[in-house]
Amino acid sequence: MDTKESKSRLNVFVALLRGVNVGGNNMISMSSLKQSFETMGFKQVTTYINSGNIIFKTKEGDARKLEIKIEQMLARDYQLESKVVLRSLSEMAKLVESLPPGWGGDAGWRHNVMFLRHSIDSEKILAELPAKSDVEEILYRPGTLLWSVQASEFPRTNMQKLSSRKIFKDMTVRNLNTTRKLCDLMKKAAETNS
Repeated sequence: MDTKESKSRLNVFVALLRGVNVGGNNMISMSSLKQSFETMGFKQVTTYINSGNIIFKTKEGDARKLEIKIEQMLARDYQLESKVVLRSLSEMAKLVESLPPGWGGDAGWRHNVMFLRHSIDSEKILAELPAKSDVEEILYRPGTLLWSVQASEFPRTNMQKLSSRKIFKDMTVRNLNTTRKLCDLMKKAAETNS
């Protein structure tokens, strides 16, 4: 690859906003959010569904700097003290490739991806989140926890109580279909120039 071309290539990220437009809370228009991202200088900004998934391109490669910048904008423009989890295209692609075989193949099970902020990203987090092995399974992947549960047994799971725990504020959850779709959209964004 030409070094001039590689220097001008933009990085593709997805910003996963925590707690936006869920249960009638923190209501933000996705078109307004898209405009805010464009105002910050991000390119090819697109949103996916109404729950705070924003794909964008930027020259900046430091995810921590970008998270801070986006959180500051959310506080300033929307009075929203929300934490942001950022993932690069390569991180999302590795995650999707590492999903367990058969994940999503049984309609009797729910599969969720819990994206972890860097502050809690460690396999040691599994010790804090014991699974009830007869109805749920939790696996660690770098930056994420993969949680699967028998849909009919959801009320019995330990993960159902997660929202009351302090660490929940440092993660955001997407279902399996949303995770795969975001990865596909990121790949498409990477294919386009600008």
